[in-house]
Amino acid sequence: MPLKLTEEQVLEVLLNGEMEEKGLLPYSSNHSFLVVVAHNSLAFPAVYKPQRGETPLWDFEWGTLCKRETAAYEISRALGWNIVPPTVLRIGSRGLGSVQFFVEHDQEAHYFTVAHDARFADAFRRLALFDFVVNNADRKSGHCLIGTDGHVWGIDHGICFHAEYKLRTVIWEFSCEPIEENYLADLAALRSNLLNAGSLLMKRLDGFLSASELIAMRKRIDHLLRTRCYPSPLPHRRNYPWPPI
Repeated sequence: MPLKLTEEQVLEVLLNGEMEEKGLLPYSSNHSFLVVVAHNSLAFPAVYKPQRGETPLWDFEWGTLCKRETAAYEISRALGWNIVPPTVLRIGSRGLGSVQFFVEHDQEAHYFTVAHDARFADAFRRLALFDFVVNNADRKSGHCLIGTDGHVWGIDHGICFHAEYKLRTVIWEFSCEPIEENYLADLAALRSNLLNAGSLLMKRLDGFLSASELIAMRKRIDHLLRTRCYPSPLPHRRNYPWPPI
């Protein structure tokens, strides 16, 4: 994030700032615009994904992808894992959409190029758990960014949170390994927040996910807490995204 800006300051700018479009981002299945958001003398780039630019899918309700993008940030935020860049849902220059802080990153680096670098091992372990929790149907290698500060970020969460199991990811290296105790504690705290209708998390998620999707997410967390192991690919199903990068 911009030097000396807090997460709350970034969120305030994303939510309330004036938006100036800079161009359409290439290689995206949905309309994604690079924008500059400015508010109270602060300005920085962001990625704006308007609802009206979403490609219809047979298994995800049209118009919900931008909400799922925002919900993924809220889950990352609640876990305290700092995986998803700050993201808000707001009215922008092309209507309702998600607006996510643009991460300055190494454009040559992605999961496959750094997977065996020990510096990133803990971050990728958290990402593997996060993707299971949010039921990420599209964790490509290129959806893992390495910030210029070395921080690992996960982006593109529009097709997450389906009530049916749809996990497709390139990160299976930790399958069947025991989950670290501190991560189990974070997951247990997340589950408690999801069970509390009055929690700050549930208020932030309001309108983003259906009741069945919230129930399914709690069940996935229950599975991790019960097995205490990293998830494994399932037989006789598609476990990897395509294309993988």
